[in-house]
Amino acid sequence: MKNKMMKKVLATVLTASMTFALAACGSSTTAESESSEAASEVEPEVATEEAVDPEAVDAEGTETEAADTDSEAKDLKIAVVKQLDHASLDEIANAITAELDAIAADNGITIEYEVYSGQNDQTTIKQITDQAVADGVDAIVPIATLAAQVATVSAEETQTPVVYAAISDPVSAELTGIDYVTGTSDALNTEFILDMMIAQNPDVDKVGILYSLSETNSQTPVADAKAYLDEKGIAYSEQTAATNDEVVAAASALIAEGVDAIFTPTDNVIMAAELAIYEDLANAGIPHYTGADSFVRNGAYATCGVNYTDLGTKTADLAYEACTSGMDSMDDYYLMDGGIITVNTETAATLGLDYSVFADMGELVEVVTSEE
Repeated sequence: MKNKMMKKVLATVLTASMTFALAACGSSTTAESESSEAASEVEPEVATEEAVDPEAVDAEGTETEAADTDSEAKDLKIAVVKQLDHASLDEIANAITAELDAIAADNGITIEYEVYSGQNDQTTIKQITDQAVADGVDAIVPIATLAAQVATVSAEETQTPVVYAAISDPVSAELTGIDYVTGTSDALNTEFILDMMIAQNPDVDKVGILYSLSETNSQTPVADAKAYLDEKGIAYSEQTAATNDEVVAAASALIAEGVDAIFTPTDNVIMAAELAIYEDLANAGIPHYTGADSFVRNGAYATCGVNYTDLGTKTADLAYEACTSGMDSMDDYYLMDGGIITVNTETAATLGLDYSVFADMGELVEVVTSEE
């Protein structure tokens, strides 16, 4: 049983006036909505055909039990809230909605859902999650740390289940010990990724560490990376950024310093800018080792992490369990297995690197650069 005392999950109290409309970036089941309707006005399409009424009335007005339905079946309404738009979070959201469709079909119920993007803005996310609670959703499924923290605040009074996805460090994010909160963690094995870096180049002399100070989930892996490099006697240089332009400037600074490689944890700010920096890094001969395969699909060199489709599927299953069985027996969070090494073959060719050195380190997946 979780602790009944809710922890403070945000550094400041949100006081912004909630006056503007919320843009829904996806709708349930058959098609993605391309409109920007206000969240309070959105009428989501249903995920499956209508569930059979568990009770029927006979000709004399007497209630009779329908023979072909489960009396416990309950239609559900779920809000899926991405912190921002980028490849990893999109992949997770797509996996969540696909699994919700499958759950609805398997159980003969209707699951309505909307997919929203908070555009990496705390006030926008708070408007979305406040509106979801006001609309009486059965669960909120936030994707990434800030979205999860904000949703937890919005749902405090109603105790609406919050089932988050892809939180690298739930403890540091203060998302544990809360009765109505659980989810999936994609905790990064920083040491293993740096082992990959050294396996590729045993003579690495200086490493760049590129991340955003605004990303709570970057704090622990960055500290772990520094400790690892200190132990190995390898120098490092830090660069931080909060916007795309700052990421480009930070990458340029690391190139100018002549680092041998760059490490970035599962950082949403850097991920959103990967397409803007990967060519410059590769042309400078600097491999970018990252915390998620979405970076690699957008041009970074290599990573080792979780399968985000599997993570999204697991998150949807947990959301359904929370809605239908309650959360008393659920864990604080569920750690997803990693071990999948992803390499961008085009970037490898530009760098002139032989990535066969990773073959004995785990399951190897080859990808090429995509601008999605």
